[in-house]
Amino acid sequence: MAADPAILHQIFDFTDYSQLLQLVHNSIIAGAILGVVGGLISVFVMRRDLPFAVHGISELSFAGAAAALLIGINVVIGSLIGSIIAALLIGTLGMRARDRNSIIGVLMPFGLGLGVLFLALYKGRGANKFGLLTGQIVAVDTPQLSWLIGISIVVVLSLIVLWRPLTFASLDPEVAAARGVPVRLLGPTFMLVLGLTVAMSVQIVGALLMLSILCTPAAAAMRVTATPWLTAALSVVFSTVSVVGGILLALGGALPISPYITTISFAFYAGCRIVGIFRERAGWNRRAVPAG
Repeated sequence: MAADPAILHQIFDFTDYSQLLQLVHNSIIAGAILGVVGGLISVFVMRRDLPFAVHGISELSFAGAAAALLIGINVVIGSLIGSIIAALLIGTLGMRARDRNSIIGVLMPFGLGLGVLFLALYKGRGANKFGLLTGQIVAVDTPQLSWLIGISIVVVLSLIVLWRPLTFASLDPEVAAARGVPVRLLGPTFMLVLGLTVAMSVQIVGALLMLSILCTPAAAAMRVTATPWLTAALSVVFSTVSVVGGILLALGGALPISPYITTISFAFYAGCRIVGIFRERAGWNRRAVPAG
């Protein structure tokens, strides 16, 4: 059955595209910054098995942003407060995986419930409500872009300082602790850095689909390489192309930005998964051929 032209027109409509492109200048810059930061931190999210934590932090970040929207202050500030509270709670109370999952399971519905309450009380534009959940292409104005740049600088500098000890602690925490790496301090510190990243992501991607930027890029990269620097580089490329490409595609349609970003991100993962399968089979075949 042929696709309805009206539906296709909603998804892809590039009429007056050049004029519309000027309206999302800040969003494209913010998307590129988010792609780099998200791609880098995604590596440690996967190494430390924290996708569930990303979702938990994003729910309280959403609640903070919704509260800020309700009382009329900068949404980025509200998102930051919510993210930091969630990150500190998960980082300090959830040192063990079982405890962490329990805490996140409690925080997620609480944060989502608060956010829904605040949005129900908000009497402003409906697009602002929807944008906090699924992303909004024109959500980033100049003051918010300044906030995002400032947060991203803090996150990148923190990752530079933490990269080696965090890599060691992520791969073998017991040996790292024996070598003097402050493993117990690294956990909450990284959660705080992750919380800052989530806060800067809510404005662009939305709270519900954060995993496509902070988990999927590294998950895809790890399917095709085990080299640490190449994993990080591919993760950054996948994340940046997903966000910026999603913004550019969403500009030509009448849909929220998130379906475009998540589709591109999933396409990278599916492609890397297929490549990984072929590489594994090729490796098995080489081992099966007798030497000499």
